[in-house]
Amino acid sequence: MTFADLTSKSMKDQPDEKSNGDKAEGLHSLSTRRWRPAALTLGFLCLGLLVTVILLIIQLSQVSDLLKQQKANLTHQEDVLEGQALAQHQAEKASQESQRELKEMIETLAHKLDEKSKELMELYQQNLILQEALEKAANFSGPCPQDWLWHEESCYKFSSGPFSWEKSQENCLSLDAQLLKINSTDDLV
Repeated sequence: MTFADLTSKSMKDQPDEKSNGDKAEGLHSLSTRRWRPAALTLGFLCLGLLVTVILLIIQLSQVSDLLKQQKANLTHQEDVLEGQALAQHQAEKASQESQRELKEMIETLAHKLDEKSKELMELYQQNLILQEALEKAANFSGPCPQDWLWHEESCYKFSSGPFSWEKSQENCLSLDAQLLKINSTDDLV
């Protein structure tokens, strides 16, 4: 069976158009009237769907761009935070190193202070010994008796009490000494 056979057969199956021409024309115009609004409605719906799809694609593109920007911002913020964390870690490490160095320095200084304190105590003891020696040397009266002063090959004793000349003379004689006689200012020096 060919296309020509089908067309001729369908023509034979159809009623005579001339006899039923009015009836066939009425059905054709009736069906066209019914399908035209439906076709227009479907066309508008398709057009609306097409516009909606286009708008959704535009919005999707905008959202995608916004997401890319947000991702770039987040990546930048992560980099900044990583940098800050690294800097903070390095600062903490440097601080710990400084604290360790300070601790060592304090221990060294404390050890040196202990040594200097010991040296100071030794010097203090030596100073006391020297002071005692100086006091003994200051009280040394040479060939003179104790509590007498040696000056230019002579011994002198100073009395603290107020005595008259005669009483002073008696004291000197009792000590087997002589009362000082000043002849010049050279004797005062």
